[in-house]
Amino acid sequence: MKRLGLPPLGLYVHFPWCVRKCPYCDFNSHTLHGTLPQASYLEALIQDLAAQAAVAQGRLLTSVFFGGGTPSLIEPRAIGTLLESIHALLPLSSDAEITLEANPGTIERGRFSDYRAAGVNRISLGAQSFAAEQLQRLGRIHSPEDTHRAVAELQAAGLGNFNLDLMYALPGQDLAAALADVETAIALAPAHLSHYQLTLEPGTVFGALPPADLPDDESSATMMEQCQARLAQAGYAQYEISAYAREGAQCRHNLNYWRFGDYLGIGAGAHGKYTDASGQRILRTVREREPRRYLAHGALAPLPTQLVAPEQLPFEFMLNALRLPAGFEQELFEARTGEPFARVAATLTELEARGLMQLSAGRWRASDLGLRFLNDLLTAFLPTPPPAGSRAAPRVA
Repeated sequence: MKRLGLPPLGLYVHFPWCVRKCPYCDFNSHTLHGTLPQASYLEALIQDLAAQAAVAQGRLLTSVFFGGGTPSLIEPRAIGTLLESIHALLPLSSDAEITLEANPGTIERGRFSDYRAAGVNRISLGAQSFAAEQLQRLGRIHSPEDTHRAVAELQAAGLGNFNLDLMYALPGQDLAAALADVETAIALAPAHLSHYQLTLEPGTVFGALPPADLPDDESSATMMEQCQARLAQAGYAQYEISAYAREGAQCRHNLNYWRFGDYLGIGAGAHGKYTDASGQRILRTVREREPRRYLAHGALAPLPTQLVAPEQLPFEFMLNALRLPAGFEQELFEARTGEPFARVAATLTELEARGLMQLSAGRWRASDLGLRFLNDLLTAFLPTPPPAGSRAAPRVA
């Protein structure tokens, strides 16, 4: 394994509370009971980042992403204070992308201008649908009118760089309804659109009690294809499986994930991934998931760290990079994993012969067929199971 160069570094900040947990959501989010512990949680976040700051190894943060949960439950002045503390510990690049996820039902009139003044320059708004009955079935606390009002406030605040989250293949939804949601979203002129299928995740309410009237696979595929076509016609280029953007408005924070860059994760349940000081190992981190335990001791506890074994790196890289329709170049694979391209060359050639991968202008990408069956494609990069009796990769303290 050769020495790795240090990739770009982002920061993910997790806020675990929501007004209400949605029945489809498998993120680390918890219904807020009582008063939001804003001050104590922000103090814990700063302690958490201070404990991890050495991982940056002199790099500037290229992006900060406030995710959740519902970060827009946190007051703008508190976000501003947190950004100041982040900047004191780890300098931000002059053009750092700073994203805040927001629920249209938790934004007060005029608040987006305050978030902008605090340093936020990108908003991700969880619209999900513009049909009132769908929002009710999805357990959302906002109405279509709330989303329209939130977008108007974004535009008035000069925050034109915003994303709308939109779902399809919803209970009882047909093609016309899915396209109607897309049309309404386009009319609001977001810079970025996330358009993804409702999935039934284990451990969720919908996972245990699936809606009886979900569209079948064929109907869902038709919705995806026709919505993609309409978004392309409107000037939104697909650059990731479920992400569409106008020219220059791709989410840089998420692109860093998909290009197998480094990122720190702070907050309850936050994950991170970084290249260590030797430049020869990639490690993953995760913080205490339960908010009360995180507040009690999680931010000060030793950071649980796990080595990504060399034999696992091809799968880890492909799991991210093959979400991008543009694919990747050989040089990126070698630079981000430290592994020789020979580790994956034969597998890629075999998948190309099966019509699942394509090589064009020096870039490997999943074909249209490969993107449809991406999970099956990715299994080709899983490491061969170790011989019986062999030891697993060690945990690193």
